[in-house]
Amino acid sequence: MLRVKAPKAASAGDCQQLEQLPNIGPAMAADLRALGIAHPRELASRDAFVLYQALCTHSGKRQDPCVLDTFMAATDFMRGAAPAPWWAYTAQRKRLYGAL
Repeated sequence: MLRVKAPKAASAGDCQQLEQLPNIGPAMAADLRALGIAHPRELASRDAFVLYQALCTHSGKRQDPCVLDTFMAATDFMRGAAPAPWWAYTAQRKRLYGAL
């Protein structure tokens, strides 16, 4: 079966589904939904680190730190930042939160 990827939004205003967020695929979208995030616009007012901690608690295990990088990219994008790959946030995450 051929799966077609959902097109990614170029800006926050164009983003109507979680899967349209840059860096967010079906699995990460499911994680966000499990945390109560139904629409991308909800991410604009959320703290990426709090989302990361909530996902660790929800899953019962420590998530890879790249998940936090991805949440940082998604929340920044929904606040109006240009799309950027999640790994562009790794250095910032390390400065802010150290080793997780």
